[in-house]
Amino acid sequence: MRPAYASVDARALRHNLSQVRKLTGARVMAIVKANGYGHGLVWVAKTLTDADALGVASLEEGLELRAAGIAHEICLLEGFFDAAEIPVILRERLTPVIHERHQLEALRRVRSEDRCDVWIKVDTGMHRLGFEPADVPAVAAELGALPFVNRLGLLSHLACAEELASPVTMVQIEALRRLPLPGLRRSLANSAGIMGWPAAHADWVRPGIMLYGVSPLGRTRSAPAVLKPVMTLRSRLISVRYRKEGDAIGYGGDYRCGENMPVGVVGVGYGDGYPREFRGAVSVLVRGLRAPVIGRVSMDMLTVDLRGVADAQVGDEVILWGEGLPVEEVAEAAGTIPYRLLCGLTQRLPRRVCP
Repeated sequence: MRPAYASVDARALRHNLSQVRKLTGARVMAIVKANGYGHGLVWVAKTLTDADALGVASLEEGLELRAAGIAHEICLLEGFFDAAEIPVILRERLTPVIHERHQLEALRRVRSEDRCDVWIKVDTGMHRLGFEPADVPAVAAELGALPFVNRLGLLSHLACAEELASPVTMVQIEALRRLPLPGLRRSLANSAGIMGWPAAHADWVRPGIMLYGVSPLGRTRSAPAVLKPVMTLRSRLISVRYRKEGDAIGYGGDYRCGENMPVGVVGVGYGDGYPREFRGAVSVLVRGLRAPVIGRVSMDMLTVDLRGVADAQVGDEVILWGEGLPVEEVAEAAGTIPYRLLCGLTQRLPRRVCP
């Protein structure tokens, strides 16, 4: 078997949820969409038993959770895409987010003895999905009149919460607060809102990336939560060779050895979801020490400079991100965001739960 795999730490995941609880008195909708941000949809949901609800992107994800025996409230963050989904949503007790008129019109035609809760998406400034604030009271009245609708809620999404100096977030907070619909549960704060904007917490918060141990506020800013990485991407050295000064390494010979030096080959590559191109220097950990990545990343392998790791041997474990090496650092060097790296791990890479 190939040595590459992603280990996932249940204790770290539950710890990060506890950090959410410490920062807010609101109820928690844990966002587990996109295969639990690459960590495994069902595993994440079964680990976060203390969450008050779960958030997914689609009916397919909701049904996968129900099939696995998950009884939590499950919110479909994009609602439904076709009216044919509505009977299934009702039968499976899922909670859709309604953000467009065509969804409202489809619900008017429903005749069912099953019931469900509904969130109304409010466009407070993201300008992606949602009803204009001025239209929300009428939408709430229409939905509230439908016999199969239980609780209504108002939900919006922060556009610039990671920018703590931006005035946009307070505008959004006020826009949701001013809606004249007392008694309806409200949700606005994502991870950045939870950590940086207490006024955004409302009745429900929706942590995503912070649950997986990544701060949305960046590595260089002080944060009010102590987060632990849930995923560690691991592999092993599958070759250690001494190369001569001037030797070209890998495809295209982009890297040439500046001196006689040990070069290691790690059994992981872009076929597993590791980035192929980097804008800046990036390292892996071998025996807890940094070993710079050199040459081009291949589909199944990458090469590293082992001059800083004494007596490195075939079989030594290599950490590519996670425990001791933040995924944020790797993402920054690759010119991307941690979300993309975590969600981009391919299915051929096993996920193993830490003992």
